[in-house]
This record gives sequence, C-alpha cells and structure tokens, in this order.
Amino acid sequence: MNSSLAAALYRRRSVRARLLQAALAVALLVAPATAAPTSPSGSAGGAGPARTAGSEARGAPSGDSVTYRYFTGKGFDTCEAPSLAVMEAWLASPYRAVGVYFGGRGRGCPAQPHLNAHWVASVHAQGWRLLPVFVGSQAPCVFAENKKHVPIGDDPWTQGTEEAAEAVRAAGAIGIAPGSALYLDMEAYPLTDSVCAETTLLFVRAWNREVRGQGYLPGFYSSADSGVQHMEEARKAGYEDLPAVIWFARWLGEPALYSESALPMPAWLEHGRIHQYAGNVRESYGGRTLTIDRNAVDGPVASVAPGEPLLPVAR
Repeated sequence: MNSSLAAALYRRRSVRARLLQAALAVALLVAPATAAPTSPSGSAGGAGPARTAGSEARGAPSGDSVTYRYFTGKGFDTCEAPSLAVMEAWLASPYRAVGVYFGGRGRGCPAQPHLNAHWVASVHAQGWRLLPVFVGSQAPCVFAENKKHVPIGDDPWTQGTEEAAEAVRAAGAIGIAPGSALYLDMEAYPLTDSVCAETTLLFVRAWNREVRGQGYLPGFYSSADSGVQHMEEARKAGYEDLPAVIWFARWLGEPALYSESALPMPAWLEHGRIHQYAGNVRESYGGRTLTIDRNAVDGPVASVAPGEPLLPVAR
C-alpha cells in the first residue's frame, strides 16, 4: 500500500460532497455499538451480503449472508507484522486496528517472521482488531514498478477464483475464521486502459465471489482515483460480485470516511468503508517505532476464535 505515487494521485477531493455528507458521517460514527444494521439493496453493487452485528450473530454464515464483527476507530497498517512485544507497547497508541498482510504473491514483505496463529490469537487477546490484507496478482497495467512482476494473466476469472481460494486457506491457517473480512489489495492502475481495466474487474469479481462463497467477506483496497473509482463505476453499472467493503487510499492527512468524492452517498455505507489518509509516517509508542499508514476504520475485522460471539467492537 505504500506507493510513492500515492501522494500525487490522491489529492483531489470534493468540498461539495464533504458538506453534503457531513451529517451522515456524524450519524454513523456516533451510532451505538450494539446496532445491527442491514445493508440496503445496492449499497455494495447489489451483491453485498446482509451486514449484521450483535451477540446473536455466531458461527458460520449461511446462504448469501455473512455476519461479522466490525470496528469503528483508528487503525494502522505496516508491511511486516510487528512482534508481540511491539504490539503490546503500541497499546499506548490511539490505534486499535491493524492491517496484516497475510498472503498473496504480490506481498511486499513475504517472510512475515512473526505472523502465525499464535500471533493472531495473542494480539486479538491484547485488544487489537485485525484487517487481513491479501496482495495477489495485480492489474497488467499497474503503475507501481515493484508490482509489475505479478500481472493478472489471460484467464482473469479462473485466476481470481484460484487466488481467492488461496486467500481463504492462508487466512484459516493463521486462525482467521469464517465471518472475517479479507481485503484484496489492488494497487493503482489507469482506468483509461479499457482492456486492462476489464481484465482487472473480472479478476476482482471472481475473487469476491469465491471468498464470499467460502464464508468470508470480500473487501477491496485501492487508490481512490483508480481501483475504488473503478468499483464505483461498476456498482453504478449494475455489476454483480463487487466488494462488500471498500478501503480507499487518499493521503489527505486527515480522515474523510464519508466525504470521499469517489464514493457518493449510496455507496458502501453501514460499516463498509476504511480510509487510508496518510502513509509512510513514523510513530513511536512505548519506546517502539514503526513506519505505518494511518487509517480511519468503520468496517469489518477478523473473527479469530471459532464460535465466539460476533460482538461489535468500537474504540
């Protein structure tokens, strides 16, 4: 996610949209944590599952509905999962959600020496809520030079399906249970390249369908002016199998969850958005320093202990 192009690509914002949506932002962010909202038809392209949260929502999903726990508050992501000692020290921070790069052939830090089932269970017990990120194949026309070696191939639907199955296996191997959101990281690509854009959309839709079919919630990360705009255009066009949650990057320096110009009012509401609003910043807490991206979160997180109550978490 830490692209050097981000600062140039993610500047534009709509002041008018900010004013129109301010009331909605306040209403959603102060809503009681025990609320159990249901997504209105079409709020995520007409394909998103019902969004529920509450002590009654337990176990594996059924039908086309995935129940999940969500988090509202501050989060960060960093390339390599920090050690348990660092995560404990960072409990002194304002953050309580952490992005974890758990798989994918395009992952920037593939070794991940700390990331295993014990780490997941331990940081969850510390009070952290996890945002699992899968960095798989990238758009054939991806901007980032360090992602060009993992392009989507000639059969994007089959490839997307296979990589989704890989994501589910990798998540399960470290204790991330069904009902969890899994976020597909798709770095910025030009929407003007129609063949590349269509290939990428097919891959993303196939990935989403398979992830949802295996009982997880498909999320999507990209730049606001690239992949996120693409998903919104697909939503308006009536495509199926779109992401249930959007994690958008626009490095404004401050959160703008519900005033993003690329995501108008009907799109991805009710615990369906994460805003990465600053990147490559160094912060220290408890004597430990990390280089992170900052995020404002109002969206699904991982369910770790099988059978646990899917209670909403808001800090």
